Amino acid sequence: MFEPTRTSPPGVLHASTITRAHRRLTAALDAAADAASGLDDAERIDTITALEDLVRVATAAQAALSRELDASQRVQQAAAGVPADLRGRGVAAQVALARKESHHRGQRHLGLAKVIATEMPHLWAAWRRGTVTEHGATLAVRETACLEVEDRLEVDRLLAATPDALDRLEQMSERQVAALCRRHASRLDAAAVVKRQRRAHQERCVTIRPAPDTMVHLTAVLPVADGVAAYAALTRAAAAARAGGDGRSKGQVMADTLVESVLADHQATTGTRVELGLVMTDRSVLGEADDPARVDGYGPVPAELGREILAGALARDEEVWLRRLYASPTTGELVAMDSRGRVFPTGLARFIRLRDQVCRTPWCDAPIRQTDHAHPAVDGGETSGHNGQGLCEACNHAKQASGWDARPSEDGSIETTTPTGHRHRTRPPPTTITVHETHAPPICIDFYVGAA
Repeated sequence: MFEPTRTSPPGVLHASTITRAHRRLTAALDAAADAASGLDDAERIDTITALEDLVRVATAAQAALSRELDASQRVQQAAAGVPADLRGRGVAAQVALARKESHHRGQRHLGLAKVIATEMPHLWAAWRRGTVTEHGATLAVRETACLEVEDRLEVDRLLAATPDALDRLEQMSERQVAALCRRHASRLDAAAVVKRQRRAHQERCVTIRPAPDTMVHLTAVLPVADGVAAYAALTRAAAAARAGGDGRSKGQVMADTLVESVLADHQATTGTRVELGLVMTDRSVLGEADDPARVDGYGPVPAELGREILAGALARDEEVWLRRLYASPTTGELVAMDSRGRVFPTGLARFIRLRDQVCRTPWCDAPIRQTDHAHPAVDGGETSGHNGQGLCEACNHAKQASGWDARPSEDGSIETTTPTGHRHRTRPPPTTITVHETHAPPICIDFYVGAA
């Protein structure tokens, strides 16, 4: 995949080789971005294509190195006495940190790297040549995961074994690659595909992620019959409303109907309203400043919208609970909380979640699921905001693997050391506030809006 150094045996790759190549390529691309290329339009298109192929080849190299890392780490863990069923834990997290991506993506990258070279070798060769993207290879592996190895090899042969197949593959979109693999899988082993589809029903879920302009993407992954039926019901509701003179658009009616039906059914079943976490500075609540507010699970919103949320809750006679949170006057990070109002462990966990906002692991951004002792309690780590961090479940499990270590620092950061000796230091994101020299240290207020 890479040209070896002159002093290296054939096929051996040294980090220094990559480092030098990276520096030269970065310098060349940086210079090209700052100055006119001197190319004509046809050459510009050819260069864009060549750079895209380079990106694809680079991701294949990352996959090869990830597979080597997994094998090496498993050997080291076995030598350290780690049980067989726990070997490999934490490797995906290391891959994610190295690629500056989330733990979930690290798991996907590592899983692909371990499978494709042995079970889809022709596709692996095409990826190494830049014929297919990493995501296209991921989709092909995913759509054939239910097959026996022999059938998977047959799909691989049909997909990329001959020059004609490679020509077709290069012209296919990622969606077309997935569809082709799905069609061949159904032909080769229909029973396995059906079994997989039934198992997928157990993975139905609803997720949320921020969207621009204080909106969110609320996504439901459903069995096809349920999803189509739900969408049809919302479409009929929109058509009926608009036929009756409703001035809202079709999409607006569908969205409003969905929210109204879900919240109404929830309140009718449980007798409680859904609570909303809102953090604002005292100055913003009183209208003395416009420090942005923050909605738990979403992120920053304008102060005016925060005040509207509070005013609306009070106008509807909903319960509004509050707790004072104290922010650093220099960094804006949440550093302490009012100890009154709730049982301390529950309040501390909420404080850590509000302070860290998302999983504390760099580049993860997953929702916080667990409150973790950075320095383990069994080793003397204290239960405190200083030693606490909010993590997603996958990252918390990864740091339990052999060779991982995390320690809080006096400056409020937490330094995590991976088994390879790489260190990653993280700090909580600052609360978005404006610090005034003449004002006392900022006080944020954590509101429970609409709580039971």
